[in-house]
Amino acid sequence: MPRPAPADADPPLLIACALGIERLALRGRGGGGTRPPVVTLRTGMGPQAAERALAQALREGAATAHSPVVASGFCAGLAPGMRPGDVVVAEATRDHRPDAPDIVCRDNGPLLAALRERGLTVHTGLLRGSDHVVRGAERAALHAEGAVAVDMESAATLRAARHAGNRPVAAVRVIVDAPGHELVRIGTVRGGISAFRVLRCVLPVFFEWHRSLLLPRR
Repeated sequence: MPRPAPADADPPLLIACALGIERLALRGRGGGGTRPPVVTLRTGMGPQAAERALAQALREGAATAHSPVVASGFCAGLAPGMRPGDVVVAEATRDHRPDAPDIVCRDNGPLLAALRERGLTVHTGLLRGSDHVVRGAERAALHAEGAVAVDMESAATLRAARHAGNRPVAAVRVIVDAPGHELVRIGTVRGGISAFRVLRCVLPVFFEWHRSLLLPRR
């Protein structure tokens, strides 16, 4: 479990992911410059594990009541034309429960701009949550309902983060498979390797976003 944040420090950025390979990518050095305080939390797979781990980390002081939270890692793209290595920045997340409310990501403009400045292909829209791996017809149905991508942890992570305090939240995912590029196992094909490399290079963007949130509002 991450150590508690010092009481007098700037609120650390909390990055939550499910898998060890995602955490490996998200614990990179993040490029040059001064690195802001950051906690990288591996939650485990699935919405229940993500919600439980995030709530426990916040309760035990790994981040503060004002710490921004980013849900990150890999996802499945839903729209035709998406490719492994494309990035998804959620406008909102919605979990798998019936009638679940959307968690709106209000502060994602700087993330979008910075990712596109790096020449990455970025999609934005609704990121759906699921409690299982989504394939085939179910993937097409989610896209028909307005979602651009799906994963198992982002919606639960952001719900737990907002439940614990009114804080900036974001979900930034890298597509590891898509309708025309279904992946059997991460890291065994070119799509998985491409997604890992992109996930590593988005880390500095999270640091920039965090710094922008600390600046006085004008």
